[in-house]
Amino acid sequence: MGDEQPSTFQPSLVERVAVRGFNLLNRFIPWYKLPGILGAFNLAILRVELRGKNLFSTYPSGQALGSQDTHPTDERYLTARHSDGRDNSLEMPLMGCAGTRFGRNFPRSHCKKPSEEELWTPNPALVSARFMARREDEFKPASTLNLLAAAWIQFQTHDWFNHEDSDEKFSIPLPPKHDWPESHMSLPKTAVDTTYKAFDGKCPAYRNANTAWWDGSQIYGSSEATTTKLRDGAMDGKLRLNDNGVGAFILRDAQNVPQTGFSTNWWVGMEMLHTLFALEHNAICDKLKEVHPDWTSDRIFDKARLVNCALMAKIHTVEWTPAILAHPALQIGMNANWWGLAGETLMKLVGRIAPNSEIISGIPGSGVDNDGVPYSLTEEFVSVYRMHSLIPDNIAFFDARRGEHQKTVPISTVAFEHAQTPVDPVPKGGLGLDFADVFYSFGINYPGAITNNNYPAFLRDFTDPKGIRRDLGTVDILRDRERSVPRYCEFRRMLRMSVPTTFEEIVGGVAGKDGAKRQKLALDLADVYGGDISKVDAMVGMHSEPLIDGFGFSETAFRIFIVMASRRLKSDRFIAGRWDEDMYTREGLAWVQNSTMKDVLVRHFPCLKETLAKSDNAFAPWAKMDGSKPYRGRETNVVA
Repeated sequence: MGDEQPSTFQPSLVERVAVRGFNLLNRFIPWYKLPGILGAFNLAILRVELRGKNLFSTYPSGQALGSQDTHPTDERYLTARHSDGRDNSLEMPLMGCAGTRFGRNFPRSHCKKPSEEELWTPNPALVSARFMARREDEFKPASTLNLLAAAWIQFQTHDWFNHEDSDEKFSIPLPPKHDWPESHMSLPKTAVDTTYKAFDGKCPAYRNANTAWWDGSQIYGSSEATTTKLRDGAMDGKLRLNDNGVGAFILRDAQNVPQTGFSTNWWVGMEMLHTLFALEHNAICDKLKEVHPDWTSDRIFDKARLVNCALMAKIHTVEWTPAILAHPALQIGMNANWWGLAGETLMKLVGRIAPNSEIISGIPGSGVDNDGVPYSLTEEFVSVYRMHSLIPDNIAFFDARRGEHQKTVPISTVAFEHAQTPVDPVPKGGLGLDFADVFYSFGINYPGAITNNNYPAFLRDFTDPKGIRRDLGTVDILRDRERSVPRYCEFRRMLRMSVPTTFEEIVGGVAGKDGAKRQKLALDLADVYGGDISKVDAMVGMHSEPLIDGFGFSETAFRIFIVMASRRLKSDRFIAGRWDEDMYTREGLAWVQNSTMKDVLVRHFPCLKETLAKSDNAFAPWAKMDGSKPYRGRETNVVA
């Protein structure tokens, strides 16, 4: 039995002609050098090509994901999300639900289980030390973003994917002169799904412990049991919050673990966003209760969750993404993903002018389409979202009402069990701030740039709450290899991109401005990878390649994003399918379409209204208040 299940997606004749035409044009002019609207069309056609050539299921057939006969749908979930993700598709009820497999963007024949030599060559800890470590006082800021953007993407990925750990462990050998006292690093292996072992052949498959849908599972949980627990004792469809409703998110258990849908890798950024969107859920409940006073608590909850999830999807699509990919074609393209090329104004005035066209009228309401392969997130999608470089070494906190600097603390002091420190009272060892202060501070702090040698020291040597000491740089490299993500050159080849033949080509050449730095990087790559360019790890190559103007991450990573970002919307029947007032209610649909991230922040923290009114995008650096402008701290991650 073979292990290849490619997409059966068939582009139209017009699309096939357009693919050939743009492929020819791009030999001479890349998409990002075309005028904005033409570049946006180029990306739309590139997405068509990727849908046909870069989607692969890791299941033998769609029947592996269930049918109405074997998994009948509870009537409630015809119009509500099930917490484990089932019943999003009524034809394949288990598609995308918790416990199902990750897919692939590349043929599985090119994603074979690595040999021992491939797994350890070169040593992943050596790669981390040479290409991840942030040197002292050499923080590289992403000056077009703020720290809220860094917190946001972790908040979102916690909703999308989470591999299961095995009981078996790696013992990672550390290179000579490594700065750890131990000679090895222990790390749980990823659990392999052996359900269809004969079908899987030489390419293992792995399960996603989360749902793969844009369904707020990081807040609501990936099981109905978790959701029920998080609602326990709350009225009118709400989630439990602490007494004052604006402090720490919901409750902590006896071990000080946040009681939320996903609480791993916790820090103050997660504390903020989980709190914010739990508050948003409850505000939606209040609105629904006002309009529908006879509704049950379950019905209010179901509709509020639909609205809250759709709002997060919209914010990510039309606000976060254009902030980190600030290119004219992307501004047009991402807005078109949601509103269509017809635009937001026309959509709000007359609705969908081309009901079934995602290009003209946007993906929401355009009709569900799985692009010829059962929906899942992919191993390569997980790989390109390794963005730990975004985390700075320190966070400078300011007062949100006057703008005055309060205190600067290392990132390690606001992580894990210390995540509440900024909002804890001073007598209890906290900073005595409120969430408005913390959000303002994140709005004017820079994150790190997604590039080489920009991992904070904290993430390269920390012990998590389970007692596992790890270096995330080493972990990131090893996970890609373990899960058979192709290395950089093969990764690009499978995307039909140009493939470098020298280390100098990877870094963009060694002439002109910064040529000496790029020459050194090329030499370092050649040294660590033994002169064999085919061995360069995907993440190292993506961090080394020159960026398109305005981009916060590599074009190689972006190619995966092009196909998967729209797929998350297009496969979801609660977004691409029933996008109407019957499903969301009139007030719920208006809540989504008329709210931005700035609106959400001001709704719960009104004192932020003045500074946000002067800021174009909530994920770009905020306008500083007068009290913040004299600040002259030594941190390079505070907006000048």
